[in-house]
Amino acid sequence: MGKLVRFGVSLDEDLLEPFDALCTRKGYPNRSEAIRDLIRKELVLEGWQSADGPGAGTLTLIYDHHKHDLARRIMQIQHDDHDIIVATMHVHLDHHNCMEVLVLKGDVARVRALADRLTSCRGVKHGSFCATTTGQELA
Repeated sequence: MGKLVRFGVSLDEDLLEPFDALCTRKGYPNRSEAIRDLIRKELVLEGWQSADGPGAGTLTLIYDHHKHDLARRIMQIQHDDHDIIVATMHVHLDHHNCMEVLVLKGDVARVRALADRLTSCRGVKHGSFCATTTGQELA
């Protein structure tokens, strides 16, 4: 970690009051910690926009496993990119619906492409990708 640098931020009261309430709700000990998290979040998002280098994330899929051939197609897509899938978890939500959670790590372009392929697979009811970082470039 580098040298600590102090800087000032000017905010309108109408923005500061809800920010302070957010800090309290989330349990931040002070505004600085909250601002650090916001900066890191934006840096991670920007890193995903450039689609270059390593990244990680989780993909959650909801689907009806009774849909014709869907489970096999999902499994085939996963096998095609097995090297960027770190782990999977399959949960039976009810008689028809399943939730599959994949932990992904690798080149951001490949991770995003895999998440898109699985989410857009015909029969998937809902897919949600949460991009994050390997942490290497963050302080």
